[in-house]
Amino acid sequence: MAKTYRTVSGTAFDAANYVFLGLFAAAAILPFIYVISGSFATDAEITKRAVFLIPETFSLAAYEFIFSTGTIMKSIGVSMYVTVIGTLVNLFFTVTMAYPLARRSLMGRNTVLNLVIFSMLFGGGMIPTYLVVRELTLLDTYWALILPGAISAFNLIIVKNFFQELPPGLEEAAKIDGCSELGLLWKIVLPLSKPVLATFTLFYAVGHWNDFFAALLYINNPEKWPLQVLLRQIVLLSQAAAGDLNAMDPNFVKPPDQSIKLAVIVVGTVPILLVYPFLQKHFAKGVLIGSIKG
Repeated sequence: MAKTYRTVSGTAFDAANYVFLGLFAAAAILPFIYVISGSFATDAEITKRAVFLIPETFSLAAYEFIFSTGTIMKSIGVSMYVTVIGTLVNLFFTVTMAYPLARRSLMGRNTVLNLVIFSMLFGGGMIPTYLVVRELTLLDTYWALILPGAISAFNLIIVKNFFQELPPGLEEAAKIDGCSELGLLWKIVLPLSKPVLATFTLFYAVGHWNDFFAALLYINNPEKWPLQVLLRQIVLLSQAAAGDLNAMDPNFVKPPDQSIKLAVIVVGTVPILLVYPFLQKHFAKGVLIGSIKG
């Protein structure tokens, strides 16, 4: 087997790439490690050490405090409900609209596509959207967090392009076998669309999980706040909503405010991170599929 020789400039370029990517990865990972470590640190250590990656003494006081009441768990339940139902609604409307638009023979197809593209460039804005939500009596309901963003125009176009790239022979063979349009979508198209569906499932789910602005606008009842709104209240306003000292052991010492903030951030971040490994094998392929042809 012939040996491959690298030039000096090529080796230097690779080394520079490794250094740059390593620094970039460290800049992204180290702050998150600090957040996790700080959530387990004691008051004395947080006061003494400005930045650290491994706490000298591990303490679960911050987590005991924030889980001393049902406030955090209730907010997590609200966020999970909105994320799961919202993602299903997003996928349903995206797929059912993208599938017919992928048919070039559809009457009025170009007009509808132009309207979709128009919505990407121009939007009604916050106040008109709020007025629409109010007139539909969706205020203080979870549907106010789901329905206004039921379809992403950009994601719709990507999924539509993916459907267009499927071999037309599959459709013809299925119709010869007596398959209906719904059967074709359910039995043929969707099973072949796992990469793109997995990708946009992750995109939609992350969007719902991290969204707090819609809840600030439409949800007035604190009992219905998702986790991100509660996290905002704790981090920016006060730590009082995080737990209840009266529910703790008499000898319990309230953890430092900074540790409570970091613990709440960890609780708000980890659940959505656990979703990614299940979709990882489809993610890289799904990001590129459907984005080449129009």
